[in-house]
Amino acid sequence: MKEIGSFIELELPKGQEWYGGDKGVARLNTGRAAIWHAFRLTGASAIWLPYYQCETVRQFLQRKHCEIKYYHQDRDFNPIDLTPSGDEAVLFVNYFGVMSFSRMETLAQPFCNVIIDNCQAFFCPPVPGTYSVYSARKFHGVADGAYVIGPEAERFVDEYPQSYSSDTAVFLLKRIEYGCEGAGYESRTINEDRIDSEDIMKMSYLTHAMLDGADYQKNRAKRKENYRTACDLFDGINLIKPSCHLAGDTIPMVYPLVIEDENLHQCLLKAKHFQGHWWNYITKEMPESTFEYWLSKYLIPITIDQRYGESEIRYVHSVVECALKHRI
Repeated sequence: MKEIGSFIELELPKGQEWYGGDKGVARLNTGRAAIWHAFRLTGASAIWLPYYQCETVRQFLQRKHCEIKYYHQDRDFNPIDLTPSGDEAVLFVNYFGVMSFSRMETLAQPFCNVIIDNCQAFFCPPVPGTYSVYSARKFHGVADGAYVIGPEAERFVDEYPQSYSSDTAVFLLKRIEYGCEGAGYESRTINEDRIDSEDIMKMSYLTHAMLDGADYQKNRAKRKENYRTACDLFDGINLIKPSCHLAGDTIPMVYPLVIEDENLHQCLLKAKHFQGHWWNYITKEMPESTFEYWLSKYLIPITIDQRYGESEIRYVHSVVECALKHRI
């Protein structure tokens, strides 16, 4: 029976969820768990991962005793040594959210048992015949949450326990009053520790309610606008071509900036741009001659999300410009 009366809870809009419905949709707790769920759905014997990938994905799959194989990529993010057998799965990553739907479709076309990691590309449409995975918290103010979209993606979900996020979601409120340092950062760390310790679970009720009320159109529009501004400012000094696989309807997560300057990250942190290097573990595992090592060492994701506008992007550019002028 529905509860009636007592105190008023947090009021949120309803009916806006981007990946609504129940058929072909699995709502889970984390992107890494969603990738394992997608792998389970394929029934494949092993999974091929790119070397350039978040370590938490590999660790989660290892915990689940998956057989993992790896492939390299060239500087245009094309696989170069990917040779799966017919009963093995392949994971393709939509890096930084700058890969178009047609790009991901083209990558998937030659292979069976394909999983598209759209954790950095929340608005990239699912590729038919694959399992597409999405992470909510990389695009929206939620504590956790992920989706798997694909044929009968809802299978097995009833076997998973229910996740609860309200006990550790207070960092979202603290960010408003305290900022992302100090008390806000400490609370977020508690939430990250919870996520790291969780097995695969159903999406929390709180996260689902918040995603049902998110302003997706604002999110899309601001990210596109901010990405265009970042391109105008940074493309001339960027050592990669971030828009080579972009299309008009692509909604990026970040602007990927690569400059061979090891001090730039610290300069941006001092200027309160809180985006670090991604996946530093790769520099300890890969040869220096590899693309993955180079990318892990030098890439900085520039924030372009819906909270900000042209003035913030220009401020970050001025910090980068100043740092480059003063380097020895």
